[in-house]
Amino acid sequence: MKNFKNLLFVALFFVTATVLGQTKITGTIVDETNQPLPGASVLVKGTTNGTSTDFNGKFSLQVKSNSGVLVVSFIGYKQNEVAFSSSKNNLTIQLLEDAGALDEIVVVSTSFAIDRKTPVAVSTIKAAEIELKLGSQEFPEILKSTPGVYATKAGGGYGDGRINLRGFNSENVAVLINGVPINDMENGRVYWSNWAGLGDVTSAMQVQRGLGASKVAVPSVGGTINIITKTTDIEAGGNIKTSLGNDGYKKFGFTYSTGLNDNGVAVTVSAAKTDGEGYVDGTSFTGFNYFLNVSKEFNDNHKLSLTAFGSKQRHGQRQNRHLIKTFRDSERGRKYNSDWGYKQGQVTSAEDNFYNKPQVSLNHYWNLSEKTFISTAAYVSVGSGGGGGTAGARKFGYDNSDYRIGPLGTINFDKIVEENIANGVAGSESALRASRNDHKWYGILSTLKTDLSDELTLLAGLDYRNYKGIHFTEVTDLLGGQYFADGANVNNPNNKAQVGDKIFYDNDGKVNWLGAFTQLEYAKDNLSGFLSVSLSNTSYQRVDRFLYLDSDPLQTSDKYDFFGFGTKGGANYNFNDNHGVFVNLGYFEKAPYFNSVFANRNNKDVNDDARNQKITSYELGYTYRSEKLTANVNLYRTNWKDRTEVARFQLQSGETAFANILGVGALHQGIELDFRYKTTDKLTFTGMLSLGDWRWGNNVEGVQIYDEANNLVDTVNLYIEDLHVGDAAQTTAALGLNYKISPETTFTLDYNYFADLYAEFDPSDRGTPGSTEAWKVPAYSLFDTAIRHKFKLGSFDTTLTARLNNVFDVKYISDANDRGNSTAMDALVYYGVGRTFNVGAKINF
Repeated sequence: MKNFKNLLFVALFFVTATVLGQTKITGTIVDETNQPLPGASVLVKGTTNGTSTDFNGKFSLQVKSNSGVLVVSFIGYKQNEVAFSSSKNNLTIQLLEDAGALDEIVVVSTSFAIDRKTPVAVSTIKAAEIELKLGSQEFPEILKSTPGVYATKAGGGYGDGRINLRGFNSENVAVLINGVPINDMENGRVYWSNWAGLGDVTSAMQVQRGLGASKVAVPSVGGTINIITKTTDIEAGGNIKTSLGNDGYKKFGFTYSTGLNDNGVAVTVSAAKTDGEGYVDGTSFTGFNYFLNVSKEFNDNHKLSLTAFGSKQRHGQRQNRHLIKTFRDSERGRKYNSDWGYKQGQVTSAEDNFYNKPQVSLNHYWNLSEKTFISTAAYVSVGSGGGGGTAGARKFGYDNSDYRIGPLGTINFDKIVEENIANGVAGSESALRASRNDHKWYGILSTLKTDLSDELTLLAGLDYRNYKGIHFTEVTDLLGGQYFADGANVNNPNNKAQVGDKIFYDNDGKVNWLGAFTQLEYAKDNLSGFLSVSLSNTSYQRVDRFLYLDSDPLQTSDKYDFFGFGTKGGANYNFNDNHGVFVNLGYFEKAPYFNSVFANRNNKDVNDDARNQKITSYELGYTYRSEKLTANVNLYRTNWKDRTEVARFQLQSGETAFANILGVGALHQGIELDFRYKTTDKLTFTGMLSLGDWRWGNNVEGVQIYDEANNLVDTVNLYIEDLHVGDAAQTTAALGLNYKISPETTFTLDYNYFADLYAEFDPSDRGTPGSTEAWKVPAYSLFDTAIRHKFKLGSFDTTLTARLNNVFDVKYISDANDRGNSTAMDALVYYGVGRTFNVGAKINF
């Protein structure tokens, strides 16, 4: 009995010691203005025990000792170390801005650059700035004050925005969400309408210009845009928000988190619905954004995180550019859109877009030891949707007055319906169709990081992707007719297509990608550097169900493999706390795009001359950091040989055409300057200047031009050597101020300047030696402003935000297509959006 009592005493002692040795630390992470920082990393120093803050900047963490030190970090802020104890366990910790600092403990940040350590040119946009300035703008537009960036709304439809980085379009800019590449596997493009809800769930977004710090084998030419979404909140709570804007813009959304339960499980869900009429006529839209994160912490070594998000949307488009004279003659001015009308009193778009692209990823984070960490993400994306257009007789042209209600008016769909009905058994002369681009995409990405010593770190990873793009055109509206006749399918040459039936083409693009990389990083005192090597194999295969009989072996093409590789390296040296320099250089080869291999849009006439694209890039940078001023200067030069370029332009008929430009070279070089000057605790100035010189390197023979139905329209030679690359402003500048009127109220004003914007060109208009430069669009300047005020609504923290874009309602041309004569009179253009406003409220609970 005595021994039993002794054992019981010993057991109670250890239980009590264990309980007493555990401390729950709670707190809030804020910035210099006491604004909460969601997604900040909180780690017990010397351990792997950590967590991240919720949407309100709060955290809760169980620790195994009665005292210690917390290491707190967040993208764009200086790391802070704060002591805790059992008597000091509810903390408010403030972080100071540092223009891009990042602790690599944040597990999804392996492709993020660290300020004054990673030798690349980088700009970081934090969640608070996105929430303050984005409003009803397109997501890429939040980057328009970043050096080297040109972002516009393009045609002006919801989600139709585009972005160029150092003169390269999205095909050549790697975009990652939580480290997972999202560029289209066939053509490299990014369709921002598929990601229209990102502004609601982004924790931070980093633009790495040039070679970038991406740890996956994605050979980005212009740079990398790395987006990190918000993680699961540790404490229960959420918010509701709403915003209203011009032209019927309405948005309603909510976020809720269960908090971390005793089993280590936490769930966060966010959703929002957006709709409106659109600034441009005929571009009404509806979008539903959704986000879900479920996390399970098994122990200090293992964590699983399931994330699903997407944006289901449909919107009218302005697909066709017009002459400046057309916009001026129209009663609607810059809002004019020729691609819509009314059918039986209902708004009907001849050109629209609809898509839903949910992406689901399962991430496993494994602390193998104090020195080794493994992050693995398995993901799947199933996309469904496409873009609407017209089929049959060309009755939809803006200059076809027989089918317009008034001069430059809307499409008279009712007249077209009447004619189709009158045709009877002859079927519809004209119909509406949708070009579908469905896809099935899955992959796995795994990265290992291990500390070889105090100075050396080794990273290595594998990246596998399997993609199937399903391309076909389907009838969406017979416009009163009994059927639409189409003979494109050799298996059904007398097709009398009904709504939902396929016409014109039906094919698949299959892409397999296997990539591997390894990187060695060195950091000691003021010197840091890296050297990396990547390898990849891209495999293409095409299936065509219209051009070949079902019994024809050619219906499925052979597989074509392209081996790519790359190497890059760089070093950063900080002379002292103020001055630093960096240099990087790299060479890589990337596979040509899918349509460059199957340039003739069939399985037989494969382009045997398709070659890897070859890119050499190097950069020199200088950084300055002080208590009040941070500044960066970057010089870059990117030489691109055997470039694959898919040009989109407008035919005289108004139809969009495509040209595969193979084997062309280009040289992009320039200088970039940006700064941030904090004059007082209340007033901060920002600015940037970007001067580029981007030119084509050589002439090209045999450029093939196709229409939207994949018909070969023309074959031309291209004389473009030494001409400026178009489609992006080569000179940009920005100035901004952020003024804290009070601790609760913030006012911002931003000025942006764009110049040396050369129009895109139709390759057939550069078919003779001595071709001239494309038309240069007039320079323009824009002012945007926003104000945010925080207050208590009862016991709820509430925020009101008001934004005004293009304050002075400047009329400007944002996009242009040169038609050979290089004059304003002949160019086809999009006007930019005029003055717009947005007012929003968010209530936290």
